[in-house]
Amino acid sequence: MTNKFYYQCNDCGKNYETNEVIYLCPDCEKENTPALPPKGILKTYYNYERIKSEHSKENLFSKLKEKHFIDILPVHNPASFPDLKVGKTPLYCLDSIDGKTLPFELYIKDDSQNPTYSFKDRASIMVSAFAKDRKIETIVAASTGNAGSSLAGICAANKQKAIIFVPAKAPKAKLTQIIMYGAKIIPVAGTYDNAFDLSIEATKEFGWYNRNTAYNPITIEGKKTVSYEIYSRLNQQIPDYIFVPVGDGVIISGVYKGFEDLLKLGIITKIPVIVSVQAEGSNNINSNINSKKFVSVPSQTIADSISVDIPRNYYMAVKFIKEYNGECITVSDKEIIEASSVISRNYGIFSEPAASAATAGMLKYYSQNKIPKGSKVIVLLTGSGLKDLNSVQSIINIPTALKPNLEELKKLLLND
Repeated sequence: MTNKFYYQCNDCGKNYETNEVIYLCPDCEKENTPALPPKGILKTYYNYERIKSEHSKENLFSKLKEKHFIDILPVHNPASFPDLKVGKTPLYCLDSIDGKTLPFELYIKDDSQNPTYSFKDRASIMVSAFAKDRKIETIVAASTGNAGSSLAGICAANKQKAIIFVPAKAPKAKLTQIIMYGAKIIPVAGTYDNAFDLSIEATKEFGWYNRNTAYNPITIEGKKTVSYEIYSRLNQQIPDYIFVPVGDGVIISGVYKGFEDLLKLGIITKIPVIVSVQAEGSNNINSNINSKKFVSVPSQTIADSISVDIPRNYYMAVKFIKEYNGECITVSDKEIIEASSVISRNYGIFSEPAASAATAGMLKYYSQNKIPKGSKVIVLLTGSGLKDLNSVQSIINIPTALKPNLEELKKLLLND
């Protein structure tokens, strides 16, 4: 199997050309301690100059798209992907909110329509295909729910075994998904970070292939595909703003990486303003981005999928945000739930709290007049609200049942 890509350490810049499984830069990994985000996260690069030479600049993107971007993905055999429709999710254009016309073009990228109702399917299918290329049968992950249910579902479709470590307090709907897909679930009495660390120990002990984000570089290669789709659906135009929910920092890194690929290929000339949206109760990337020393504050937010004490992809996310002039904003749990309600009642899209954080960030920018008139604005919705029904119970009021007769119905309608 010839190399079609190579890895580069985010921190020391060292390159690694190998088709074997590799996770972190061996040199930088030695510096890691449990109290700080890990160093040595790897980025995957391709021979961009060779790819550019094969097509004219005018039709390069369309030629890459024709082959489902396989030239800039870390998978050799297209048959290694399972037969599931991952990606190619809707991009809805919205012109108003609560009857008020918006002064900018708002687009919702709804990744809750992936097979397991989560953006995480993009990473899982890439990891699964990468493993299939190498005849690897067992894949392990740590997850608060979405990544675990995603890996479980993708592995079921690709005839692979999934082992999922989860915090015992993960939402029941997500745990149910994992079990229904036939994966082996291992609840951990502790946090996501505890589950993550145990999964790494198990990987080293038993030789399993690990899907963990900010550990396995292939996950970012899956997540970056959303950027190709956004660019394509906007008729090969760059949006002005993209609002992304941020926990570990991997999704936002994936969004950046997709546009960075297009930049290196000469397809685009700039990268959009990507906004890191974090919950106030879990903002360990936004709060540290300009600090010389990383300080973690224990997370407490209703948005469990972005609740992270030590962001595993901190250094790469910060590097991307600073290099490409990204921005940061924090939102409260109240704003997150209200944002979920706004999109649900206006457009029939029910998103989980972590996904709704991105909407909340956009609404906050809008209220502060920070979105210029006529801008193209993308909100990335990363998961379905059905994954965590408990989070919205505070704004749900189910009426008392009435007697089954017309008079009772009339009384109820008069009181509305």
